[in-house]
Amino acid sequence: MSETGSIGAVIVAAGRGERAGNRQDGPKQYRSIGGRAVLARTLEAFRNNPQIAKTVVVIHRDDHELFTRAIEQTDGPGSLIVVEGGAERQQSVLNGLEALESAKLGHVLIHDGVRPFVSNELIDRVIGTLQSGEQAALPVIAVSDTLKKSEAAKHVDGTVPRSGLYGAQTPQGFSYRDILDAHRAAAEANKSDFTDDCSIAEWVGLPVALIDGEPENVKLTTARDINVADEKLTFATAGTHLPDVRTGNGYDVHALVAGDHVTLCGVDIPHDHGLSGHSDADVALHALTDALLATCGLGDIGDHFPPSDSQWAGASSHIFLEHAAGLVAENGGTVMNADVTLICEAPKIGPHRADMRSKLAEILGIAVERCSVKATTNEKIGFIGRREGIAAIATATVIYRSNPNG
Repeated sequence: MSETGSIGAVIVAAGRGERAGNRQDGPKQYRSIGGRAVLARTLEAFRNNPQIAKTVVVIHRDDHELFTRAIEQTDGPGSLIVVEGGAERQQSVLNGLEALESAKLGHVLIHDGVRPFVSNELIDRVIGTLQSGEQAALPVIAVSDTLKKSEAAKHVDGTVPRSGLYGAQTPQGFSYRDILDAHRAAAEANKSDFTDDCSIAEWVGLPVALIDGEPENVKLTTARDINVADEKLTFATAGTHLPDVRTGNGYDVHALVAGDHVTLCGVDIPHDHGLSGHSDADVALHALTDALLATCGLGDIGDHFPPSDSQWAGASSHIFLEHAAGLVAENGGTVMNADVTLICEAPKIGPHRADMRSKLAEILGIAVERCSVKATTNEKIGFIGRREGIAAIATATVIYRSNPNG
């Protein structure tokens, strides 16, 4: 299918996805949902459509290893063309379009790599609209929420009538030569403020036909989006079987010594003492690390980061928790909840609780409402009551798609 009139696809997956949080398993397009990378699911939708002759995937120059692992979860590279993206999405799309120039295409579909729930029916609907003679096709969802306008983002300045307003989705379809020329013209004019490919088509005067989008065709933007998608696929796979829910507990204690601050849940808190330990002695993250490891039977923090190893001297404990979360993900787990109780006479935890919860959410890549931090005193009893140390108890809840480690 290389003759004029065939159809190509450009899958854009070169973004960094900062709003989804930083994780060792990479940007959001490589996060696991239902046991497979987001990008693997997106690519499969286009590669399984018999009308798509050529598919280009545009990735970041630092992501070749991540992409290789993701593509192993599909039917293999096949006819995929892999190119590197630019600093902005617009440049990435242009790179992808130019990689198809020798294929003699009639039409091309451009799709976000983080929209993994695109259906075969929607792809066919976009293609059918192009084949009917339209130069561009845009799937949309009518806006149903009341829209408010605010210049300073503090108070409402007015209500925007929602009649005739639509939310744009992808894949957006075009006459191949028209959209390639439009992108080149935008680059030559140094215009880089377009928010999607149809806005570039509009700029050069191409008519854009609206077609029905799909509510399920969501763009995964935040860590919460990814977790919701993972839960959806996890339970869909489980069918009528009970989900494999695991709960792990962890406990840690460190002595108080001379110092000027303590680190708890990754947050530095001014204090008239410090915590003694080989690393930064963050009892909360240590306990939570053990709780996560317990859900898949992989020992405790000392097995992975022995205190006898000098490389961990003074290390930030977020390294330990990220490692445990990564092992959970590798074994098919999704962290659903993290709960930490700090036991100390001082410092006061309340003023720092919000920052602590945010830090846990950032490290684990889950929504902040799934992270709990509580504190209690020991009623001046024992070593904690005498302010000789601080202890932490942690509980983690994880859903597994299959038996961990096998």
